[in-house]
Amino acid sequence: MARTIYVLNGPNLNLLGTREPHVYGHSSLKDVEKLCAKACKDHGFELVFRQSNHEGDLVDWLQEAGAKKAAGVVINGAGFTTTSISVHDAIKSIDVPVIECHVTNIFAREAFRHQSVIAWACKATMAGFGIQGYVLAITAIAGMISKR
Repeated sequence: MARTIYVLNGPNLNLLGTREPHVYGHSSLKDVEKLCAKACKDHGFELVFRQSNHEGDLVDWLQEAGAKKAAGVVINGAGFTTTSISVHDAIKSIDVPVIECHVTNIFAREAFRHQSVIAWACKATMAGFGIQGYVLAITAIAGMISKR
């Protein structure tokens, strides 16, 4: 059985902790990676953790997760959440559970953030739990795997 979880982060998440900390908090992407590594270890998974400001990288990584038959993917599409049909299509093209994750509650923010085009392709969405949302998403994938 696949034992790897991919955690993929989109544009500007490399600035987590310094970009609008009043909105996104003070934790860095390195802090998120440490949390994810611990959550994966607790559930017996290996972690692939990546961030890019480039849409094609996310598409390539999703396809890689599918080809390697990953246990699951947690994706924070960031700015691509509302715009990327390519990321949506890449999620739909793989037979891997994908959970969309956002640090903030995108539905309690500006109206343009309320429509996620990638959510339609995902198994679930975590939003508004801060960086703990990533841990919740990994735990959810572990639960999905145990039911297979």
